[in-house]
Amino acid sequence: MGVDEKARGQGVGTKLFEACIAWAKEQKIHRLELTYIAHNDAAGALYNKMGFWQEGVKQHSLYIDGQYVNEYYMVLLL
Repeated sequence: MGVDEKARGQGVGTKLFEACIAWAKEQKIHRLELTYIAHNDAAGALYNKMGFWQEGVKQHSLYIDGQYVNEYYMVLLL
């Protein structure tokens, strides 16, 4: 999921995650996972705020604009 640049900083991402987590709990899902590009500090801050923690790093997992970038692998147990 993503939030349009114009809507960032307005709580949209938080509301999306709250809805997603509530739905997952209703479905009795135990584990949520996500990855994000390591240099996306805003995403990392949101995911930490929502209770996710870093479980690992996927080294050079993507090739963007001529460079390999890492992804952080995060998890939330419900």
